[in-house]
Amino acid sequence: MYLPQQFNHPQHAAAIMREHPFASLVSTDGDGFPFVTHLPLKLIEEGGQAVALLGHCARANPHAGYLQARPQALVTFMGPQAYMSPAVYPDLQRVPTWTYLAVHARVEARMLDGDEAKDAMLKQMIADHEPAYAAQWRALPESYTHVMLNGIVAFELKILDLQTKVKINQHRPESHAAMHAAYAQGGDQEKALAQWMQRLGMVPQ
Repeated sequence: MYLPQQFNHPQHAAAIMREHPFASLVSTDGDGFPFVTHLPLKLIEEGGQAVALLGHCARANPHAGYLQARPQALVTFMGPQAYMSPAVYPDLQRVPTWTYLAVHARVEARMLDGDEAKDAMLKQMIADHEPAYAAQWRALPESYTHVMLNGIVAFELKILDLQTKVKINQHRPESHAAMHAAYAQGGDQEKALAQWMQRLGMVPQ
């Protein structure tokens, strides 16, 4: 992606992926046209580094076949995003813009075969999103869980490269106070960006 130096923040990649796990997995189909699946992914970290992503798609989804034929793919994560009015600047010769956080991960796919591997992947996803459901899942009859597991294709996506864009007007310090005040009074997306401004040290906490 287009990544000006002032918005390049690789140190925040893992946080964005953890906090916004619903991603877009992008591959190419047999004609070379992009094919996108929207899905939650589990970030795997080792030694503080993002190393892989775990996920699955429906067996009927052709994306599984595309990953097997062409294992390298792109995963994108979108963090909070919102409009920014030029009213935050002290002068009038400004234009509106959009602020946002995004991560692009170039990955290489490896299929996770068998009920045991798929079950282990699902339990990690459950632990992230609804730990209380784990007991219910474990109590289901094997005849049912086998059918459910057979209906998905699970995979590990090894992270080969990461790009992280944090575009919150860092290069315009004269706008930070007004921008933070406006975002702090906005909706969920704006409030999240106000919190990121604090995390980045753009405004006092």
